[in-house]
Amino acid sequence: MRIAVIGQSLFGQEVYKELRKDGHTIVGVFTIPDKDGKADPLATEAEKDGVPVFKFPRWRLKGQAIQEVVTQYKATGAELNVLPFCSQFIPMEVIDHPRHGSIIYHPSLLPRHRGASAINWTLIHGDKKGGFTVFWADDGLDTGPILLQRECDVEPNDTVNTIYKRFLFPEGVKGTVEAVRLIAEGKAPKITQPAEGATYECIQKKDNAKIDWNQSAEALHNWIRGNDKVPGAWAEVDGQKVTFYGSSLVDNETAVNGQPLEIPGASQPGIVTKSGLVLFGNDGKTLLVKNLQFEDGKMIAAAQYFRSGSSAAVELTEEEKTFAEQMRAVWESILSNVSQIEDSTDFFKSGAASMDVVRLVEEVKLRASSCQLQNEDVYMNTTFKDFIQMCVRKLRGEDDEEELVVDYVEKNINNMIIKMPHQLFINGEFVDAEGGKTYKTINPTDGTAICDVSLAQISDVDRAVAAAKEAFEEGEWGKMNPRDRGRLIYRLADLMEEHQEELATIEAIDSGAVYTLALKTHVGMSIQTFRYFAGWCDKIQGSTIPINQARPNRNLTFTKKEPMGVCAIVIPWNYPLMMLAWKTAACLAAGNTVVLKPAQVTPLTALKFAELAARAGLPKGVINILPGSGALVGQRLSDHPDVRKLGFTGSTEIGKHIMKSCAVSNVKKVSLELGGKSPLIIFSDCEMDKAVRMGMSSVFFNKGENCIAAGRLFLEDSIHDLFVQKVVEEVKKMKIGDPLDRSTDHGPQNHKAHLDKLVEYCQTGVKEGATLVCGGRQVQRPGFFFEPTVFTDVQDHMYIAKEESFGPVMIISKFKSGEVDDVLRRANATEYGLASGVFTRDISKALYVSERLNAGTVFVNTYNKTDVAAPFGGFKQSGFGKDLGQEALNEYLKTKAVTIEY
Repeated sequence: MRIAVIGQSLFGQEVYKELRKDGHTIVGVFTIPDKDGKADPLATEAEKDGVPVFKFPRWRLKGQAIQEVVTQYKATGAELNVLPFCSQFIPMEVIDHPRHGSIIYHPSLLPRHRGASAINWTLIHGDKKGGFTVFWADDGLDTGPILLQRECDVEPNDTVNTIYKRFLFPEGVKGTVEAVRLIAEGKAPKITQPAEGATYECIQKKDNAKIDWNQSAEALHNWIRGNDKVPGAWAEVDGQKVTFYGSSLVDNETAVNGQPLEIPGASQPGIVTKSGLVLFGNDGKTLLVKNLQFEDGKMIAAAQYFRSGSSAAVELTEEEKTFAEQMRAVWESILSNVSQIEDSTDFFKSGAASMDVVRLVEEVKLRASSCQLQNEDVYMNTTFKDFIQMCVRKLRGEDDEEELVVDYVEKNINNMIIKMPHQLFINGEFVDAEGGKTYKTINPTDGTAICDVSLAQISDVDRAVAAAKEAFEEGEWGKMNPRDRGRLIYRLADLMEEHQEELATIEAIDSGAVYTLALKTHVGMSIQTFRYFAGWCDKIQGSTIPINQARPNRNLTFTKKEPMGVCAIVIPWNYPLMMLAWKTAACLAAGNTVVLKPAQVTPLTALKFAELAARAGLPKGVINILPGSGALVGQRLSDHPDVRKLGFTGSTEIGKHIMKSCAVSNVKKVSLELGGKSPLIIFSDCEMDKAVRMGMSSVFFNKGENCIAAGRLFLEDSIHDLFVQKVVEEVKKMKIGDPLDRSTDHGPQNHKAHLDKLVEYCQTGVKEGATLVCGGRQVQRPGFFFEPTVFTDVQDHMYIAKEESFGPVMIISKFKSGEVDDVLRRANATEYGLASGVFTRDISKALYVSERLNAGTVFVNTYNKTDVAAPFGGFKQSGFGKDLGQEALNEYLKTKAVTIEY
């Protein structure tokens, strides 16, 4: 069809482009005159295509159509007028002229909310459903017959901007083009608008957008969001007109702390908090406003109200001066009507509009990718000088973000002052659990309490998941350039390295890990893990795939790797920080957000990690830490419908329960690293001293609290006695004691219940007839110490031969020389398959055994040699899925296939 497009704006531009793609001929574009020397986007697009563009200031004069204008319009020979967004009054002589008449896009579900401020009133009235109508123009005001309607849900905190961007703009473009298609096909209906439910509201302007405070909190919220951004709901505060933006309803059960702000007419003073300005309705309920704008156009974060003028100017470096000049050139290109950009040049007073804000934000990203601006940053820094100061502060990491408030528990220990957070970490803040519930975390070295820790409840889990979901779907993390995400993760690793001695000390007193081991492994490998996965952020990619069966042959299929969304991570107590790192680093690198439950008995390094993550600049909601019980917190995470992936390390019994809950709830993706009974086969041709040293490490490393610990050693009978003799000699040399003592070899077990199980385990071995060579008892001293233990003559049917101790207990069995296949059968005769090992000088034998050992990891002439680049995970009832290495990323990604016919 021959179509005249009458209107303006980016919306009009997109409708115009899509109509051309549909094969229609645009015979003319009728739009508004240039403003401040800048053409409307619709005009710019049409001029680029060589389509005639008419920029009439008006179509009527004194109520009569201007015939010269009408004549120029009629000369185009249009068969249909399309009015996607038009602020001018078009005469009926023009409306009725084309063969098919005229259609208009209107952003409400007619007959409700007729008038130019339809979106505003949809929100002001608190409508639960919104949408748009394409209707046939008549001589009434939005009263013509309906051609097409589409509806959407109105979210509780939608603004004019959000609902427009989410639905009314993209779906409105599609709907308008679809309406034209129906007309071309002769299928377009004309449905008379019903009289019932019809409303007409006035145009919202600044002078009628004043807030009436004598309303409920919900009504105030609807009024503010319904005028956000244009024209802006306002009230008088401290003698000046202040406009309110970014309203949301607040849970009234949350205590409000901050500085009171008197607001004339309000039922009670507002409260300026670190989250924004809390306002009260006449029903006593509350809402939160994020941003405020003053009469001079200056916008600030509401949380900054009492310190809005306190920032001193920063002195720019030479590199920053270069950036400033680059940005001056950008401002000149946007504000083409301004001859020279001065420090005092105001972006908006010089003619910039909302689409220019979007362009400016993108221009900054091109020149400084680490400077992640939001549109609000431009509105809050409208002069060139303020804009540059804001950008430079962001580049330096000094962008006046809310100060992280941490209620530390401090201890002078290990020749340093350690500062330990002890509250839940939710949405970037340390907060108490619901009801202020706490528990004591215990130092296993002496059995005394370290501090009280907040004990998460179900409502806390729900808050954390909601924060993680918002951060993923709406926050900057989900939109962040992968390379910038990698920089943040790398910065987090740097901060962990700066605090490595403090982290290792906390790990030692909370888990009993020997300090030197904690420094090298618990903390050291955690830092390496975050650095490794930081490098993967911008290397996650799909593939292109030839497809042969589809016809015609012009097809392209490619895959995309996308993040899962909100991921829950539940970790054990043996390596509190390292288990966090193994899972969280890959999860973040893939672009997900995290709700992590540390083991209830070892929460402190996870909470310190949360502090460092916040200080590294990870956005709010990306990481949430919830100390608490597995039965409550772990179960709720398994059941939660908004959690899309759960990674768990722990016992096989609990892993099965989690897997079932994840399946029943919403078929979550699951990865499990569970129990083990790892066999270590030592042949007579081994290097004896190395085999003894590594054999001891395979059992006693981290006082046996090691998921891949060698649960059973198989010794070739000819070396059995010598090997046992050497092991016992070395065990007697081991120093048991304070994990902070640098000479200590063997620290306390993690907690009392585990110590009691070890005692019972060894008693069972003795009752079954195994030979207790040494150890097997609790050390008689304060704390939870257990002697390194060696059993020999262990038969296959015994309990200690089949079940792991998860402690410093070496289980030794013999096998006859030459019976390689038989010892392999015995080694594999377990439901576990996490790790395994073999010692021999015969490379053929080593390869033969490694091929036949049914375990996720096989060590040859070594043990415990894990690396951040090597995948780690088990077979059988030791679980599935991988930590570490490139494969770990797949646990936190989903693959989407896209097929295009061209």
